[in-house]
Amino acid sequence: MAASKNPPKSAVRTRKRVPSQADYEALSQFRYLIRCFLEFSQEAAKAEGLTPRQHQALLAIRGYPGGGPVAIGDLAERLRLRHHTTVELVDRLSEAGLVERVLDPADQRRVLLKLTGLAAGHLAKLSAAHLDELSRIEPLLKQVLSRQSE
Repeated sequence: MAASKNPPKSAVRTRKRVPSQADYEALSQFRYLIRCFLEFSQEAAKAEGLTPRQHQALLAIRGYPGGGPVAIGDLAERLRLRHHTTVELVDRLSEAGLVERVLDPADQRRVLLKLTGLAAGHLAKLSAAHLDELSRIEPLLKQVLSRQSE
């Protein structure tokens, strides 16, 4: 499954009314908060000795819906990357001792990804820090999101 850089179609919606100044301010604040969170995330990953993309991949594998095994195509979709780019990322994760490739017992042609203990340790530290940061900005996000629902 090749992932594209385009947002999911469900994310592209048009509103019938003309945005107000308050709408522009809410959207601007929302994007600002997202950018601040992403900057925090990138710095936290680097402090843990990972690249931001490595952190994203580890989180996508560990947080895959249902907690089941993740194939490279599934990871590509979750990261919104092309399949070959994801293969290269998985190669680097494997070389770093963060991910293991295992054959799917139900289909020997399919390769599944599993986090190593080293990756799980890094991810636990990063996830705790990210949850703390989300708790800190949660009131601001709620304020912006409640404004958008009016």
